[in-house]
Amino acid sequence: VASQTFWTQSCEKALVEQGSLKPYVPEVNKLLFEVIDVVRGQVPKRVRVNLSSLITIEVHARDLVEQLAESGCSSTSEFDWVGQMRYYWTNDDMYVRQVEAEFLYGGEYLGNSGRLVVTPLTDRIYLTLTGAMQMFLGSAPAGPAGTGKTETVKDLAKSLAKQCVVFNCQEGMDFKSMGK
Repeated sequence: VASQTFWTQSCEKALVEQGSLKPYVPEVNKLLFEVIDVVRGQVPKRVRVNLSSLITIEVHARDLVEQLAESGCSSTSEFDWVGQMRYYWTNDDMYVRQVEAEFLYGGEYLGNSGRLVVTPLTDRIYLTLTGAMQMFLGSAPAGPAGTGKTETVKDLAKSLAKQCVVFNCQEGMDFKSMGK
């Protein structure tokens, strides 16, 4: 969360002060390679798992900065920027924002586990799901088996530090079986 908050602040600072993310591209690359250098050294297994998750997040952050710089994003009010998941420390609480959706960071300990590699499709799914959640609606991702729907929902829950319970529904399920 700290790295994502720092990323949000750094990107917004570059957009406000310089009107572009191009000056921030070398810095985000430097931060990524610093974490990679640590992982290449002798580190305990638990630390390696944490750093591997951090590298996954940092690679996505780097890719976003490069993409936004290339597309000419020049303001914190542009949809390309506000459409990203952003982390803010405000009034002694952590908030996660994406477009008009805002969530209090859950603080739920979800274990020491890896993170999903975030692709442009994952970003679009996050955008759809956070929009639905902001309006207190549910969602039911649909598609072929094994395409990552469940993992994407679980990773979004990790991003918000919220507990996620997944039910694999089938035809024979009813309210009684759900209650068990």
